[in-house]
Amino acid sequence: MQLKDALQSGITRLEAAHVGSPRLNAETLLMFVLGCDRVHLYSHSERALTSEELLGYDQALAERAQGVPAQYVTGHQEFWGLDLVVSPAVLIPRPETEHVVETVLELAESRSGLRIADVGTGSGCIALALAKELPNADIYATEVSEEALEIARANTVRLQLDTRIHFHRADLLAGREEFTFDFVVSNPPYVAESEADSVEAQVRKFEPKAAVFSGPTGFEVYRRLIPQAEQVLRPEGWLVMEIGFRSRDQVVSLLKGWRDLRVIEDLQGIPRVIAARPPTMQAEKTQGK
Repeated sequence: MQLKDALQSGITRLEAAHVGSPRLNAETLLMFVLGCDRVHLYSHSERALTSEELLGYDQALAERAQGVPAQYVTGHQEFWGLDLVVSPAVLIPRPETEHVVETVLELAESRSGLRIADVGTGSGCIALALAKELPNADIYATEVSEEALEIARANTVRLQLDTRIHFHRADLLAGREEFTFDFVVSNPPYVAESEADSVEAQVRKFEPKAAVFSGPTGFEVYRRLIPQAEQVLRPEGWLVMEIGFRSRDQVVSLLKGWRDLRVIEDLQGIPRVIAARPPTMQAEKTQGK
């Protein structure tokens, strides 16, 4: 079978399975199987695929048709220009989360020697992006899942940033109380268990539930993380968190007393990130640490 025919067959198969963006998915999976880019895909459209290539493509299409995210099929996802390894042990990094990185970089300005905590690092995407952009920063990444930490560590080695990020298996900031930080950053789980039916089927079925669902209300992790961050942030430090759709007001109320509160919208005008400095009393307590 020629490459162009295999591609069209893949598109048709994914359309029949009601997979969104069938052409993009078929292209992505075929590029993965062939180890090529999109230019090659179309400039060599008449070359015949080997039986091994056809089998690999068939298997990839079968997984995608069953709803498995393309990122889990290929084992890769791009974030902040970085090629990250992903697996069902970690949440797939989203473009929206890049707003967290942008916010930290804006608030950091030209400061050097920063100490940053990335809470619930998952694939390590936020920590890795910050390590790339802030070469003098000291980054501590925590994660409760050992399987997720293995993925994050693998990504740091692949990207040659393993000397820049310190990983710790921990529940939020547990065990980091002896440190003070310039930034505490997190993309926590924020979907309420009662809203499970509103979540995309492939997210609900295939991505790690602990990274998606926070508890009955969706605010459980925020309620725990905010007071912990207050205890470890330096006086002029920042807590930067991604927030869920329609959760701004509730998270803002949890930050009562915090200073310089900012809400950053994504490209669709949806509140996506909240940043704030610790309350004055805590700032005075941590002065000089």
